[in-house]
Amino acid sequence: MLKKLLIAATVLFASAPALTQPDLIPSPPAVAASAYLLVDADSGEVLIEHNADQRLPPASLTKLMTSYVLSYELDRGQVSNDDMVTISKNAWAQNPVFAGSSLMWIEVGKQVNLHDLHKGIVISSGNDSTVAVAEYLAGSEEAFAGMMNQHAKRLGMTNTHYVNSHGLPDPDHYTSPRDLAILAKAIIQHPDEYALYSQKDFTYNGIKQTNRNGLLWTDPSVDGLKTGHTEEAGYCLVTSAKRDGMRLISVVMGASSQSARERETQKLLSYGFRYFETHHLYASGTELTTNKVWKGSADSVALGVKEDVYLTIPRGKSDSLNAQLNVDDTLVAPISGDEEYGELVVTLNGEQQVNVPLVALENVEQGSIFKRLWDSIVLFFLGLFS
Repeated sequence: MLKKLLIAATVLFASAPALTQPDLIPSPPAVAASAYLLVDADSGEVLIEHNADQRLPPASLTKLMTSYVLSYELDRGQVSNDDMVTISKNAWAQNPVFAGSSLMWIEVGKQVNLHDLHKGIVISSGNDSTVAVAEYLAGSEEAFAGMMNQHAKRLGMTNTHYVNSHGLPDPDHYTSPRDLAILAKAIIQHPDEYALYSQKDFTYNGIKQTNRNGLLWTDPSVDGLKTGHTEEAGYCLVTSAKRDGMRLISVVMGASSQSARERETQKLLSYGFRYFETHHLYASGTELTTNKVWKGSADSVALGVKEDVYLTIPRGKSDSLNAQLNVDDTLVAPISGDEEYGELVVTLNGEQQVNVPLVALENVEQGSIFKRLWDSIVLFFLGLFS
């Protein structure tokens, strides 16, 4: 095993200077819901959770995955927002299956562009528009449910299974708060389509419908995501909010009313923003150190982090952070870019908070025969005296 070389590193903060340190962080608020979760969208730090892995009926929160699959296909260029979709009888607003549920009010045989159908899913929460998109992307709703499950598996949603695109009750149709937070983060990574979630209303066929996420009117930091309600699921709400560069995702499932799901969500968001802060420690590709390379065409190699490094900590504690690099003692060419040659460790008051690989940011090929021979001799004698 190679030895580790400890190197002091300075943590770079992009946020505002630390505030006065609070003595204590109070216990999380009591939340009146069957299950809930609060997580930082960038660091992945879970701030509050209760029954976060419990499998529960998602109601219209199902449409988050339908919207995500559509956004995914749009990014791949498989479909276009201008595509015209012919509405089938199955997707018709008058389908008896949809009786009493939310609708976009599309008509059988008519053509509707894909972007309007997406608005119908996100803003109107239309079961009819949801089925229309499912059929257009996969040929049938059953086939589309298979696509949804494939994406859920790819994203790591281990307590989720879909049988339809809209969320009407089925015993084999379920998800969990943690899985919904994973999905919400994936949706946010499609910024053009995510912008739909902040729109407050949508008019189609002369019918104006408002977004059911009431927090869009009461909290300017909220810019999504989705509500859901059935008798089985109760009142549900997945929300994302951003304040001073910090984005939180909250999930509330099984609240008692529309006002309750909004009230309980605000409890979570207020607690997270008031008592925690997130720092963007290092950007993807940041060089943190250089290290000597033996037997190479170059004498050194730049080492850094492959992905962005975020850390969520109690507010006002940033002065207590410490970062160090543990670097492999001997690096011998060839060196491959993105290969791991150590680790970055960040601690808070001596407790490890971050441990990410330290990778080569460039390739270093083998040196000449003379260079390799000379370095082999030097390494041999260094080994004798070490």
